Amino acid sequence: MGYQTIQFDVVEGVAKLTLNRPDRLNSFTTQMHGEVAEALEKVAEDKDARVLVLTGAGRGFCAGQDLADRAVAPGEEAVDLGASVERFYAPLIRRIANLQKPVIGAVNGVAAGAGANIALACDIVIAARSAKFIQSFANIGLIPDSGGSWILPRLIGQARALGLALTGEPLPAETAESWGLIWKCVDDDALTSEVDALAHRFAVGPTRGFAATKRLIRQSSLQTLEDELNLERDAMRELGFSEDYREGVAAFMAKREPVFTGR
Repeated sequence: MGYQTIQFDVVEGVAKLTLNRPDRLNSFTTQMHGEVAEALEKVAEDKDARVLVLTGAGRGFCAGQDLADRAVAPGEEAVDLGASVERFYAPLIRRIANLQKPVIGAVNGVAAGAGANIALACDIVIAARSAKFIQSFANIGLIPDSGGSWILPRLIGQARALGLALTGEPLPAETAESWGLIWKCVDDDALTSEVDALAHRFAVGPTRGFAATKRLIRQSSLQTLEDELNLERDAMRELGFSEDYREGVAAFMAKREPVFTGR
């Protein structure tokens, strides 16, 4: 289909999804939710797509919900925000978390509200130095959704999570890196090359191994050590029969670069 609110393509194993409403800082509308969901479904089904890059057009990554798309004035009938979360934002976070391929968040500018937490839902986040992460929900009397209340304390601890959530103060990308909230902060003019290099690395890497690593680490906080050891055993048993494992060992022994197929 022809997209109106996003750009999407797959080139040499790299799927790139760009939120494309730069005049509104790529904030979400119902239409954008639908287009993003369709693109993510394509990535999940396309065997040629072995990594996803999620970014924004223009000067921002994503400002979260476009409030004009569900505007409500004092005295008017209230909007059921729980229904919005259940229908759109929670499924979006699940799709990113459960995608059996690495997801790179390329944060090119401000990431606010749900936009910040969508970025943080990615497996690896690389941000431009000028980027900022803003938990802006408190400014309109809401709570951090899109997984924010779950991921923030796990990444940076309760004290910092509460500070960000209750004050809504912008967090510069450099500080986000030093706190362990994101993988890396780079100069603005280096963001594209840094993301492209990592995406290419994943696109030619052992996809099944990446998927299993992602799954185990994401679920580890819900497991006991004993359960996690058993899950590691099961994953190693499965991957030991994969073509990529055989190729990786053969390449290591022959002192050559491996040619992984994702199988």
